Amino acid sequence: MRKIVILARRELSAYFYSPMAYVIAALFLLLVGLIFLWGVRVPFLKFEIEPVFRSGAESTLRPLFDVLAYGLAVVVPLLTMRLVSEEFRSGTIETLMTAPVTDAAVILGKFLAAMVLYLLLLAATGVFFALVVVFGKPDWGVAGMGYIGMVLLGAVYISVGLFASTLTRHQLVAGLIGIAILAFFTAGLYLVVLAIPPEYSQVVAKVNIITHFADFSKGVFDTRGLVFFVTVTAFFLFISVKVLESRRWR
Repeated sequence: MRKIVILARRELSAYFYSPMAYVIAALFLLLVGLIFLWGVRVPFLKFEIEPVFRSGAESTLRPLFDVLAYGLAVVVPLLTMRLVSEEFRSGTIETLMTAPVTDAAVILGKFLAAMVLYLLLLAATGVFFALVVVFGKPDWGVAGMGYIGMVLLGAVYISVGLFASTLTRHQLVAGLIGIAILAFFTAGLYLVVLAIPPEYSQVVAKVNIITHFADFSKGVFDTRGLVFFVTVTAFFLFISVKVLESRRWR
């Protein structure tokens, strides 16, 4: 555990020295602010979400969480794309592989660092919830469950992005792979559900990340959703370790 924490600190410090992390963080908070104040409208998809912060609106962050569930499928892979690919590109992976640490410790350390950064970004959205509290009467239970869902969702997205980063030495390629995987398990499976017969759609919907997140967003705690998020996160971390092990012996 101590080695994992040391690796996480090393990776976290690299984040704070990287201008890319600040750019992505700024874009994330800008996205949250735009959704909060002006909502989202995509005319050609007939998709529209009213601003969260408006007169007469329900005192909840649920619309914000629902949009972020899709937006983070792009933001998170950009945050994680350098985690392992940069090690291979710069050659520091050789030093890391000869250090007295296991491949599992390397992956968990990098996952922990990305998770801390993600939690800091999520904490920054507390400013918007504070505005809802000041000007309305939100349901604290629903809000708390929504944030729990966002944490679990972030863990899945980070594990997928980390896996993508183990596949290539090119950061941009890793980011695109991560975005493609998450796009399939969110919007992609949603389109599949619409296209297939009803008797099969329920089965497909159960592997859609958004389906499980929707319960938390509504303020409902479902143990099946918890098991799903934990299982998917563990699965992608496991195959990330296996990919790293295979690359060690190439």
